[in-house]
Amino acid sequence: MKKKQSLSLYWKCQLIGWSVASLYWGYTGITSESFDPLLGLLLFITDVGFYILITHLYRNFALRHQWQLLGLKQLLPRIIPSVIVLGLAFTVVTIVKIYFLKCWFIPGFQQPFAEFVQMNRQTIFVTGIRLMSIWLLAYHLYQYEQREIRIAKENARLTIITREAQLNNLSAQLNPHFLFNSLNNIKALVIENPESARRGIDLLSDILRTSLYSGDMMLTSVNNEIELVKDYLELEKLRFEERLQFSIKVDDELLKTAILRLSVQTLVENAIKHGIAKLKDGGLVSIRVEQFPKHILISVQNPGHLDMDQSASGVGLKNLQERLELQYKGKATFTITGRMPGVVLATIMIPNS
Repeated sequence: MKKKQSLSLYWKCQLIGWSVASLYWGYTGITSESFDPLLGLLLFITDVGFYILITHLYRNFALRHQWQLLGLKQLLPRIIPSVIVLGLAFTVVTIVKIYFLKCWFIPGFQQPFAEFVQMNRQTIFVTGIRLMSIWLLAYHLYQYEQREIRIAKENARLTIITREAQLNNLSAQLNPHFLFNSLNNIKALVIENPESARRGIDLLSDILRTSLYSGDMMLTSVNNEIELVKDYLELEKLRFEERLQFSIKVDDELLKTAILRLSVQTLVENAIKHGIAKLKDGGLVSIRVEQFPKHILISVQNPGHLDMDQSASGVGLKNLQERLELQYKGKATFTITGRMPGVVLATIMIPNS
């Protein structure tokens, strides 16, 4: 059974607001002895109809030009001329409406239109400016409040997703299989190469510390992200040895630039899990962070074959895409493709602010 569609808050406010205003204007006429019910009804209907039309056209114009996204400093220079334009439209509509209704309903009314305009234009214009100022103020205050609510919700959602990303990432890095292999490799090195064993413990400790104590950070510098990636790769190299080779190239001017935390690391982890780990001879993981005039490009290339698990159903990659969407408001892109036979390329493109 279909639910009945109710009027939106906007339309309820329009109808109630202009109805109350029209009844207020018509109060004197209603209480007079010469009150014509038909004329009063027509005045009420035309008041509500025409003034809703005028303000609704403004609303469509403002939405089309995305004025609801502007700050106060950008909005004020647009509101002031808008008030004047709406006030003029109110004046023209009101004068024409009242004049012709009087001609039709008041016997003996023969005042020339020019004279009627001359007598009433100032009062009606001032009334229109006052009413339209109130309407615009109420409308944009409501839009501002709604925008603040949306931003608060997005920030809360982004915080939650970032924390979930931290837990998912930590789980992926330190799942029992990963821990077993890492600790086994460190154990084997204790006698043969104590220095490498100590290094493995340090790396594992650093990754744990970063994952556990940086959970509230949504962004991090390129330099910090790359240092985490280096630790992760060095620890994985204890397991894969010569099967894992890697190269990292970062534009120096980007080292202090803020990027999404764990973004590069997620791509590297994906490259090792779906690429290096599945190949007998391993291969090279190539990481690049490059600056372009309008964007920053992060790319991770690895040997392997693109499959559905890697491109569509991975929890880490899905989480990364959603975090990018929320943090950059749809201005960032993520792609993973089989660039050529035997090569997989994952890229993140973010705006260069």
